[in-house]
Amino acid sequence: MQVFTAVTKSPSGQNYEQNSAEAFDNITLLAVGQLWPMRTWDSLLQRAIYQADKLAGFEAKAPDHLKIVRSLADLEEVIAARQNGSQVTAGILGIEGAHALEGDIANMDALEDAGYRLIGLHHFFDNELGGSLHGISNAGLNEFGTAVVSEAAKRGMVIDVAHSSPAVARDVLALVEQPIVVSHSGLHGYCPVKRNYQDSLMKAIADKGGVIGMGYWTGAACDDITPAGIAKMIKAAVETLGEDHVSLGSDFDGSVETAFDTSELAALTHALMLEGLSEPQIRKVMGDNMLRVLRASLK
Repeated sequence: MQVFTAVTKSPSGQNYEQNSAEAFDNITLLAVGQLWPMRTWDSLLQRAIYQADKLAGFEAKAPDHLKIVRSLADLEEVIAARQNGSQVTAGILGIEGAHALEGDIANMDALEDAGYRLIGLHHFFDNELGGSLHGISNAGLNEFGTAVVSEAAKRGMVIDVAHSSPAVARDVLALVEQPIVVSHSGLHGYCPVKRNYQDSLMKAIADKGGVIGMGYWTGAACDDITPAGIAKMIKAAVETLGEDHVSLGSDFDGSVETAFDTSELAALTHALMLEGLSEPQIRKVMGDNMLRVLRASLK
């Protein structure tokens, strides 16, 4: 399984501490420079749809290697195929920031039709839903944000609070019954930086069945981002949150530097073994925990 997430807006000077939604948008420059369709130049929604179409194009060219999961039945189909020797990858399409809705909940239809099944509520700035972890307001969910979260849950979407303010994360926990995810982050008790929620909030997310994806870059893992270093953080997360609530959250190609790529995941598995994790624990971290969340969310 692999989550592919689309970014539709990125503030100039992007940082983990504080960003303004009014800052110059780097994705506009990217869209123009890479000659994306003109409809994407001034529409976050159209940028999301364009990137979804690109992934669908990859699926069409290599259906034996990629299956975009749009339903629980699709997910189970891929799992069955893998068990029978297929090398197909289940692709989950996600959005990094629900500002792609452009403030209109009716646009949920367009995102769903495009294949989006994981909705990250925020990215690096406050948006129409409420506060970002890296924004200015530190606000919780507002009325529109509450409506979006409720609608996403009803539609069978995975809800991701990786870049949301702590207040938003708490509001989401109070609002929905399904487990939520922090798709790419780290453990504050291991790496005490703003990018990582306090352990108490992570525990609250875990207590409701949620899963935390452990990132592979210094902003989430601090100094050692080798497989051995990431394995140490994963072990600490398992000890803090429980073996059922930790997963992988690489952030590969997310404008961050990592020390290994997907082809070297076996090195991470080996490092987890050296840290003393059991085979069942490693299996959970490497996929079973996130699979449980997908099965609890998708329709």
